[in-house]
Amino acid sequence: MAFLGKKNVLVLCFALMPVMALALDFRSVAVPKAVLYDAPSSAAKKVLLISQNYPVEVVVNLGDWLKVRDAQGSLNWVEAKQLSNKHTVMITANKAQVRLAADASSALVATVEKDVLLEVADVKLNNGWLKVKHRDGVTGYILISSTWGFE
Repeated sequence: MAFLGKKNVLVLCFALMPVMALALDFRSVAVPKAVLYDAPSSAAKKVLLISQNYPVEVVVNLGDWLKVRDAQGSLNWVEAKQLSNKHTVMITANKAQVRLAADASSALVATVEKDVLLEVADVKLNNGWLKVKHRDGVTGYILISSTWGFE
């Protein structure tokens, strides 16, 4: 068995860093309306309001302030206290089908329009299917490829 010297261990650690950095951090808006800013300060320019349960991807975490990416790819800042760890997704397909089970041949439960927000009912993927719940109570499985906001 070959011995790894200190130099080789460092090289290995640096090589693995990009893999560790690939974990995505999605959160959702916890308040009725969250203000997005162009800088990490409430004195900065207000850019946009986003509604409750809207998913965002955290790309920079400064503690009280988070730089987030929205479904359209825009990057802005939001106060961390306005977000929660609740998992939600936004529909990106024109019409997405919610099925009773994680199978394309399963019974159709609902058809969901683009930009509708759904709560993630189970964070475990099932062969590319995600269990979701609509605010009206409809629960089922949707293809992850027709959504945005889930790692």
